[in-house]
Amino acid sequence: MTENPNKISEVLLLAVKMQQDTSDLQEQLEKLDLDTLIQLLNNDDQRKAFWINNYNAFYQILASTKKFGKKEIYKVKRINIGGEKFSLDDIEHGILRKFRYKYSLGLFPNLWTRGVIKKLAVDHLDYRIHFALNCGAKSCPPIAFYNSEKINAQLNLATQSFLEGETKFDDKNKTIHTTALFQWFKFDFGGEKGIRKIYQEQLNRDITDYKINYNPYSWETELGAFIE
Repeated sequence: MTENPNKISEVLLLAVKMQQDTSDLQEQLEKLDLDTLIQLLNNDDQRKAFWINNYNAFYQILASTKKFGKKEIYKVKRINIGGEKFSLDDIEHGILRKFRYKYSLGLFPNLWTRGVIKKLAVDHLDYRIHFALNCGAKSCPPIAFYNSEKINAQLNLATQSFLEGETKFDDKNKTIHTTALFQWFKFDFGGEKGIRKIYQEQLNRDITDYKINYNPYSWETELGAFIE
């Protein structure tokens, strides 16, 4: 059995992409010792790579069963890792967003977070995870494979590529139209001031005095949207 949890997550995601049976890999994740997993995922690079890959893999797996509605799929605890049951919301909002309350724009913690999620959560929320997670909708970022040793560069590339594709600049009228992700998780990005800073850092665009508009989000189903 593969002992490196990040390797398991990468192989699982590849198996999903290739439309192969994933039951053995899911069993490997289930049989991981949770305390050992916490020790092995001992920094945020390790944690982000592992949980982003698993989120993207398990969304595809759960959606392919066609058993869950569009809202239910995020809440069902059908992801068994280390003998603990997780939902997609547990992974995104609990672990990767450091137990932020889902509907608070990133302002407030979830006071009812399970202890195991707090132990597994990242130390620092990285806004770039929003451009790596895919929820099977047309407006979602595409799926890439994340490696803990390369994840900083990979997340920068994912952010830059997504923003370039999602942003329309109107320099004459000093406005931009961009992804609704900025609106939903506004304070993960540092508010509007932080969003402007992101454009400066990621795309080298100064939008200091631009009005920010948010695009409608397309929830049209689009599974298997892997980067080639």
